[in-house]
Amino acid sequence: MAIPEHRDADISSGSAEQFVIELCGVSRSFGGPGALERLGLGRGSPVIHAVRDVSFGLRQGEVLGIVGESGCGKSTLARMVAGILKPTAGEIRWHGKPLSSLRGREGKAARLKAQMVFQNPWSAMNPRLRAAEIVAEAPRIHGLIPRGEQDAYVAHHFLLAGLDPALGDRYPHQLSGGQRQRLVIARALAVVPEMLVCDEAVAALDVSIQAQILNMLMDLREKLDLTSMFISHDLGVIEHLSDRVVVMYLGRVVENAEVAELFERPNHPYTRALLEELPRIDGERRPFAAIEGELPSPLNPPPGCAFHPRCPFAMERCRREAPALLPVASGHLSACHLNDMA
Repeated sequence: MAIPEHRDADISSGSAEQFVIELCGVSRSFGGPGALERLGLGRGSPVIHAVRDVSFGLRQGEVLGIVGESGCGKSTLARMVAGILKPTAGEIRWHGKPLSSLRGREGKAARLKAQMVFQNPWSAMNPRLRAAEIVAEAPRIHGLIPRGEQDAYVAHHFLLAGLDPALGDRYPHQLSGGQRQRLVIARALAVVPEMLVCDEAVAALDVSIQAQILNMLMDLREKLDLTSMFISHDLGVIEHLSDRVVVMYLGRVVENAEVAELFERPNHPYTRALLEELPRIDGERRPFAAIEGELPSPLNPPPGCAFHPRCPFAMERCRREAPALLPVASGHLSACHLNDMA
């Protein structure tokens, strides 16, 4: 049986330097006035600005790590990249073309090309379907496999994800946590994506199983030339997997740099505070110091730099003016007023 290749000439044409996916000033908010409120029949719900003015791009085969505390907008951003949520402002481009402008066959192909792997595989699957049907359902619906070749197609993608094809007759509750996560990855791969969006994809697994899944994802990157966006609270995982790292705080990007540059020379005070909490094995002893204060509510974000209430270097300008994300070195962006004083 001919297995579809993980590329699509119709939507991947362009120069080698072209971004696979590019976010241009993307924002996402929730709440606000509904239909009744617009007619003057009640009060609208508060507006939550989950993601604000985020811009970056990913090239073919690149792994982008996204880090930040809970509530910073990482998962909302991931769902927009995967096409589950639409931005309320800004634009997402797929191979240079705005996603909102793609129609028909081209739009359908683009929507399949970015697939998401969720933190909780149990809630991401239909418990009434057997494992083989979970993997086969989407590619069959989208015409990627004739029904007569389904068994071989499913077995191929089970093996890609490190699963024994003999598990295909089992239901999700009959699989271990690691097997369920591999099944979700096999399902994502079955529609021949160019990009995987992994939202805390190993956080719920035992450490030994985490290592197996991470190694598998790295192997898949090499085999299939996959582009990936990987969200994690574990900075060690991000350092191990990523080519580049984006640091988010209260919906905004505060730093964006190559992984080695960010871990060796963090610029933003928030990034430095996150790295200070990273365990070390080099023998150096230092007192643990958590970031002081709580993440502000997105319902009522502070004026100016959102990090200023927790920043030990905050000055008056930080309290009234939001810093722009600007270069501080080659390929290294940071949003901090302290850089103007250097």
